[in-house]
Amino acid sequence: MIDASVQFIVFLLLTAAVAVATWWKCRHAVHSGDTSKDFFLAGGGLAWPYVAGSLLLTNISAEQIVGMNGAQMMLVAWWEFGAIAGLLLLAHVLVPMYYRYNCTTTTELLERRLNDAGVRATVSVLFLLGYMFILLPVVLYTGSVFMKSMFALDLPIIAIAAAYALAGLAYAAFGGLRAIAISDTYNGIGLLVMGLTVTGFALAAVNFDLGGIPAERWSLVGADDSDIPWHTLLTGMIFIHLFYWGTNHVIAQRALAAKSVREAQKGIYAAAGFKLIMPLIVVFPGLIAFKLYGDIGDQSYGRLVADVLPSWLSGAFAAMIFGAVLSSFNSCLNSAAALYTCDLHVKYVNPKADPVRIGNVVAIVFTVVSLAMVPLYQHAQSIIDLLQRLNGLYSMPVLAIFIVAVLFKHVDGRAARAGLVFGAALYAVFTFVWSPLHYIHLMFITLVSSILFILLLSKLMQSRRVAAPAQ
Repeated sequence: MIDASVQFIVFLLLTAAVAVATWWKCRHAVHSGDTSKDFFLAGGGLAWPYVAGSLLLTNISAEQIVGMNGAQMMLVAWWEFGAIAGLLLLAHVLVPMYYRYNCTTTTELLERRLNDAGVRATVSVLFLLGYMFILLPVVLYTGSVFMKSMFALDLPIIAIAAAYALAGLAYAAFGGLRAIAISDTYNGIGLLVMGLTVTGFALAAVNFDLGGIPAERWSLVGADDSDIPWHTLLTGMIFIHLFYWGTNHVIAQRALAAKSVREAQKGIYAAAGFKLIMPLIVVFPGLIAFKLYGDIGDQSYGRLVADVLPSWLSGAFAAMIFGAVLSSFNSCLNSAAALYTCDLHVKYVNPKADPVRIGNVVAIVFTVVSLAMVPLYQHAQSIIDLLQRLNGLYSMPVLAIFIVAVLFKHVDGRAARAGLVFGAALYAVFTFVWSPLHYIHLMFITLVSSILFILLLSKLMQSRRVAAPAQ
């Protein structure tokens, strides 16, 4: 029987320790003279360990740990292995370009390459909608599910989510990206250590005997009716990772905040290396939970941790998970604030606005709206599968724009904007009206169709522009 008081005390002490250590480190940080750069890019002074730590913890949050372990099958490890390719593309292709154009946001690259401010604004709006209605609510929901199952809390999910939201808002408003990256690194180290510890204790709980788990749950070759059919690895999977790691501002923002391109690349390489061992934390325990409890879905990881760890260790791990959820939540808030402030408010509303004040207002609005969305996710059969499906509404159209901007010259910005609308509408049809193939294939089809649409429409517009003077 777990001593709940010991568990909770350890949880509070470690959570407070990370907060105090983060405050102390931020207090002694050297600030640049640019308020916007300080708040949104940590003054451009992050060393590679902080880049790596923040990349990992922003990605590995409760929606990953709860959702991937909740699948209770080895197949979902492809989300971790595929991330390595996305990280390497970020390091070698996109990071040098972001730094060459001195980008504050990833979307700024689009404006520079396509010479069209409207493309930047449109993509930012898509990112903001995705953060508000998909990513942030899922982070709050999965973190709340974990805490409820682990501590056996007699509270509704929405109440736990509100506590998370308030704590995350405080971090985002307190120190901007610098505070987030520092706390991410501290929590990231703890999460890696404690995650491997959970796996060790879970193996001991079954006497290191994994017999009885069906063979299909061990397979990395997905059947046609699985979450990841093997043939989807040849189409949309790599592009999902390219979008997430390379263009998604929540992730790439960490690399943009490094001291230099080389420092950013070192942090990215370190994060890619850690991805090789992450399945031991985010996949393997779910299989052990299947042996112990059967098919219990997203409840599996919280229950496993509560059962196999001693009181003080389970409290320590809860503190790390709490930090991981805060990391993803406050990172997304800071990214949303950066996109709105830099791409929309300063450009179109008030060029002299205080970026910190505007950013904090944006963070509050996004916190309230995302919290109101949490109940909609409570009946999802597989949260990780649902998250990937919904992300396709904006991920592939946005990636199409980045690919066109990087690989092609003289593309008409109006065609790029039309391509975003076309891609989002096409995937919406695939998702809500007609789904002839697996959604990962449909994401690939959406991507290719959007690129072709943009290039053909741009060619048509340029032809008309050339022909116009002769009429």
